Amino acid sequence: MIETQSLILDKAKFSDWKEMYDNVLSRPESARYMAWDIVTSEEDARIRIRKTITFQKEHDTYLVYEKSSGRAIGFAGVEEIEPYIYQETGICLGPDYVGKGFGKQILQGLIQYCKDGCCYNLLQYSYKMNTAHKGEL
Repeated sequence: MIETQSLILDKAKFSDWKEMYDNVLSRPESARYMAWDIVTSEEDARIRIRKTITFQKEHDTYLVYEKSSGRAIGFAGVEEIEPYIYQETGICLGPDYVGKGFGKQILQGLIQYCKDGCCYNLLQYSYKMNTAHKGEL
């Protein structure tokens, strides 16, 4: 689990399917710059959350929860691309949660996660669309 001022990044639970469907997965704005298509039914959202839970067992990826409400509002993660070199795997928030500084908190949380527990020395991340940056740790 990763905690920031306003957010908690944690592994998905099946009960998150509805909030993720409402806040992220069914929203075209959320998928605009991502490598996935929107989900168009609640059944597909349940299938997606099951796949997410399975994927998260082997990867450093998380759902993003708003602390004040406890709602699932997005997802984020990191992956190793070379020994001790990691990149963020995407930060996605529902459109109702954009412009509140949450993306910056998520990135800071991921960087701190890398510094504290993973012995990473470089994290590559994207800032806005199609702009790559490298953050020395």
